[in-house]
Amino acid sequence: MTAPECSRAGCRAAASHQVVWRNPRIHAADREKIWLACDEHVVFLRDYLAARDFPVTVRDGVPA
Repeated sequence: MTAPECSRAGCRAAASHQVVWRNPRIHAADREKIWLACDEHVVFLRDYLAARDFPVTVRDGVPA
């Protein structure tokens, strides 16, 4: 089994964070989506979602 990879387009680095978000226009408050991120792209992915006014949080670690 391979290690989880970063969700940033073109990145194949091992993920070490979960970027948890939802689009409040189409998702209920209990619906969350998760993008995985490496150390290099976690801020980029968080800021990308936050700029669209999506609720977003970052959790350290990824599920095995």
